[in-house]
Amino acid sequence: MDAFYASVELLRYPHLRGSPVVIGGRSADTPRQLPDGSWQHARLADYVGRGVATTSTYEARQLGVFSAMGLMKAAQLAPDAILLPADFQAYRHYSRLFKQAVATVSDHIEDRGIDEIYVDLSHKTEDSHELAEQIRQAVNQATGLTCSVGITPNKLLSKIASELNKPNGACVLTMDDVPTRIWPLAVGKINGIGPKSVVKLTEMGIRQIGELAATPAEKLQEQFGLRYAQWLMAVAQGQDERPLSTDRTPKSISRETTFERDLHVRMDRSRLSAVLESLCEKLEQDLRKSAMCAQTIGIKLKFEDFKTVTRDLSLSAPVLSADAILAAARQNLKRAVLDRRLRLLGVKASALLPISEMPQEQPRQLDLDGLF
Repeated sequence: MDAFYASVELLRYPHLRGSPVVIGGRSADTPRQLPDGSWQHARLADYVGRGVATTSTYEARQLGVFSAMGLMKAAQLAPDAILLPADFQAYRHYSRLFKQAVATVSDHIEDRGIDEIYVDLSHKTEDSHELAEQIRQAVNQATGLTCSVGITPNKLLSKIASELNKPNGACVLTMDDVPTRIWPLAVGKINGIGPKSVVKLTEMGIRQIGELAATPAEKLQEQFGLRYAQWLMAVAQGQDERPLSTDRTPKSISRETTFERDLHVRMDRSRLSAVLESLCEKLEQDLRKSAMCAQTIGIKLKFEDFKTVTRDLSLSAPVLSADAILAAARQNLKRAVLDRRLRLLGVKASALLPISEMPQEQPRQLDLDGLF
């Protein structure tokens, strides 16, 4: 989907089309409609806090504002941009609509999150360009939103191709197109080559995918080890053997929050305790909506120096209630060194099982006393 969250907001505020808009504000940044029918919007220049941009319109991206950027930094680049709070209930609604629309073309779908899917079209007889147009039209008719489609022989190339003609575009590639369409691109365009690998490759004089494809295997192995070097060689040639996974069972469910200011473990204990309890309650609600329970409970801590620490606890029996999740989370906290202020706190449920597999007679819960 094209700038998904921002595009959903533009359905609600169509007068903002063509303007730089950033999603990620607080509820206080909700627009107000004035008596004359006009709207009063928050401006990025007026934002003060620790929030980050969830996404931005293409007009804001042209000014340098992208997702995961701190809003204070974004305000320096685009002070006049409109700031809107995120509305995840609306985004989930439109996510369901666009996936249902694509399923009318092919229901062989791998769900990759709220705004992205892989679709197996190999059983279809229509021309690939025609299929791309069918998908784009179905999504637009169902949602009023646009999407970009990449149709290729595998997931690696389709991910890249879907970005080449954004927004509201389609790109069809074959393996014969790899040298002309893929090799000129920056190595960072390959999903799986992260920032650290990009830096190391740049130091080796490798900036484009074609340069990576021409690099001797032994040179890559010296820098990255055998397994990653073999993967780099394959993806540089456009090769990807990963099958489509249509299993829609979630692997994990998590909840986290970033604080407006760094919190001290002792002086802000009551605040931290309230936040932790709230996260556990929301996690129980998420599990019940998914009809799942969890065998493993984890925590995520991000400190004032941005260092992130995680701890996980595998339980003797799966849990579902907020109290049981809270007890396990507190046990995890006892295993973490809490010697700095906290910037972020999160709780995760993993090793998920259907609720039907929970034993009717629950074992005695862990002691609820503990940190926070």
